[in-house]
Amino acid sequence: MVDSEALWREALYGPSGFFTRGEVPADHFRTAPLVGPELAEALLVLLERVDFALGRPARLDFVDVGAGGGELAGAVRALASGSLAARLVVTAVDLGPARSVPGVRWRSTLPSSVRGLLVGHEWLDAVPCPLVTGPASHPWLDRWWPVRDGERAELGQPRDEAWADAVSRVERGAALAVDYGHVRADRVAGRYAAGTFAAYRGGRRVEPVFDGTCDLTAHVALDACAEAAGGEWVLVSQRDALAALGFVGAVSPGEPDWLAAAERASRIAELRAEGGLGSFGWLLHAVGVPLSALLPPLPPWRP
Repeated sequence: MVDSEALWREALYGPSGFFTRGEVPADHFRTAPLVGPELAEALLVLLERVDFALGRPARLDFVDVGAGGGELAGAVRALASGSLAARLVVTAVDLGPARSVPGVRWRSTLPSSVRGLLVGHEWLDAVPCPLVTGPASHPWLDRWWPVRDGERAELGQPRDEAWADAVSRVERGAALAVDYGHVRADRVAGRYAAGTFAAYRGGRRVEPVFDGTCDLTAHVALDACAEAAGGEWVLVSQRDALAALGFVGAVSPGEPDWLAAAERASRIAELRAEGGLGSFGWLLHAVGVPLSALLPPLPPWRP
C-alpha cells in the first residue's frame, strides 16, 4: 500500500522538498497577506483585544505558524504601534529557510509557550495527511468523513494533532487557524466526493506529483481540528470575522482622499468575497480569556 502521507511530506519538507529548498506559497498562488495590509491590520485589532483581556502583559506574543515568506509576520510587526508595539514579540515559524524580516524572530519549531496570539494562516492545508479511496474505514473517517465506494478523501487526523499541539502551546491568549476547508455535514452529503487534494505551480493549478516541484495542498476539516484542540472556540467565515473587527470596506461620501479609500475598500472586498477569500474559515480558540472579549456572536461557518 502506498504511504501517501509520507510521499506528501517528503515532497514538501524532505531534503529536496518544495518548501525546504525555499519556495514560498506567494510565488504560486495569491494569498490574503499579498492583497494589502488589511489582513494584518485586522489581526492587530484581534491582538489588541487579546492584549486587553490579558491585562496588558509586559511581553505580548504574535506567532505566525507556517510563515512562508514572512509577509504576514512582517506586516504585523511593521504596523504595530504605541505600547503594544513596545511589548510585542513577533515570531515566524516555518520549516523553510529563515527569512530576513525586520523585527521578526525566525524558528523552525513551535515555541513552547505563547502569551498572546498564535496564527496558522493557510498552514494546516500544507500539513500532509493520508489520501484514501473508498470504501475505507478508520476511526477518524467514520467520525468525520465517511467514504463510500469510488469516493476520495483526506484523512485529517494529522491536521487535528498539529492544531491541538499548536493550541496547547498557548499559555493564555488565543489561537487562530485561517484556511479553506469544509464541515462534516457537507462531507457526509457527498459535496467533496472527489476529495480536495490539489497542486499549484507558478500561479496555476497542476496535476499533483510527489517530486517536490509543486505545492501540494488539501482543504481542512476545521470542525475536526476544533474538537481535537478543545476548549472554548468558534468557527466563522473570514467575511463575518473581518466585519466584526471593523473591516467592511465602506467608503464615506465625503472621504478626503477618495481614491485611496476606494482602493482600500476594494482590497477589503477581496478579502471578504463570498466564494473567494471571504469563504475561508476562521477557527478561533480562546485560552484563559473569554471568547466573547475577542469576537461577538457570529453565524457559524459553512463554506
